[in-house]
Amino acid sequence: MGKTDWKAEAKALKKKVRKLKDTLTTAAAPVAEAVSEAIGDVVAATKKALKPVSPLAPASFPALPTIKGAEFAAVEAGVRYQNRKDVMLVRLAPGTTMAGVFTRSSTRSGCVRDCQDKLALKVPAGAGAAIIVNSGNSNAFTGSVGDQAVAAVTGAVADALGIPSSRVFSSSTGVIGEPLPHERITAKVSDLVAALQEDAVEMAAQAIMTTDTFPKGAAATVQGEGGTIHISGIAKGSGMIAPDMATMLVYIFTDAKIGANQLQKMVSRNVDATFNSITVDSDTSTSDTLLIAATGQSSAAELKGPALKAFETALAGVMRDLALQVVRDGEGATKLVEVRVTGAATDEDAAKVAFSIANSPLVKTAVAGQDPNWGRIVAAVGKSGAAADRDRLTIRFGDHLVATKGWRNPDYREEDGASYMQGQDLVFAVDLGLGKGKRSVWTCDLTARYVEINADYRS
Repeated sequence: MGKTDWKAEAKALKKKVRKLKDTLTTAAAPVAEAVSEAIGDVVAATKKALKPVSPLAPASFPALPTIKGAEFAAVEAGVRYQNRKDVMLVRLAPGTTMAGVFTRSSTRSGCVRDCQDKLALKVPAGAGAAIIVNSGNSNAFTGSVGDQAVAAVTGAVADALGIPSSRVFSSSTGVIGEPLPHERITAKVSDLVAALQEDAVEMAAQAIMTTDTFPKGAAATVQGEGGTIHISGIAKGSGMIAPDMATMLVYIFTDAKIGANQLQKMVSRNVDATFNSITVDSDTSTSDTLLIAATGQSSAAELKGPALKAFETALAGVMRDLALQVVRDGEGATKLVEVRVTGAATDEDAAKVAFSIANSPLVKTAVAGQDPNWGRIVAAVGKSGAAADRDRLTIRFGDHLVATKGWRNPDYREEDGASYMQGQDLVFAVDLGLGKGKRSVWTCDLTARYVEINADYRS
């Protein structure tokens, strides 16, 4: 029996083992990739589950009418968020008129300044328009780098759509002070253009969300001369909400035939009673933007007379609906509160009192705790800076007369107030008894969830 060459045997065996290992690795690669993707999906689903939808949210996203001349798309660009669409594009037909209002913050973003500049320019005849929005990064307080990012994004969209860059409007929302990775957006422009379609507005609403727990939409129709006029709007907003124009990102689309100047006046007239009448936390954003686009594609004649008035009423309704949805989605909110002030010496005084109450942490935490602590409302009235007289002041919780003539109403029962505070939609009515000034403001409660969201915002 010959002597076995164990070294050779070992070498041959090692070779077989390596070959088998390589085979198994190759075979397992698709499985590993699938497992990795599945884990990613599970993680994303878990995160979504841990982010509960506001209890004040509507049952579902509304059915928004198709706006002829407006097309929408959204993609995943990974600006900050993973496994979700975070950039949306809107293409608007030639002849579209545009209007807008913006934050008056002295530290407003490059996108806001760019939009303001472009709306002031003369529109090239027959030019179309576009809106591109990203979430996850606000591109605010980023210096000249931020301005370059705006130019890069709007320029890429202009080239892809064949429209002047002066007609591409952009918005960014999210973390302040971090450079926008604009190359991630420009790399997706061709995908966005390829995906454009008239019925993708809900997807667009989802793409602009940050700490929002639900997408926001509202709509209206108006009978014009010779046809129906449609209005469709989307918005985002949940925190950093306080009046100073639009208090959020809002995009409203209509097929109405209306000039830009007339459209601008209409939006400006209705902003105070809607977007300037909500507050979540008294903090104004650097990126607040409201843009409205009228494609002129309705079969109805150009707006005038009664049809024009009806359109403005419907537009104001859409604006109010979107504004209240923002409050209903206030970070950590469990209750919607209308602060209704009447009898002030002036409308300005009424606003001072309303916002003093609506922004009071003591009032908002009492609401969260379902505590009918009307003394906190008295204190908020007193600190507002508005004219007030103790002996003329009246306070109501809904239909319950709480205080009047400088003292608690003798017929008021604390248990009635406590029972009322258990509701989700509350009205605090304050009459100052001094004049005809009035203002209504909407806010929400202040809960521990608000602290959790904002303490963890950048992680």
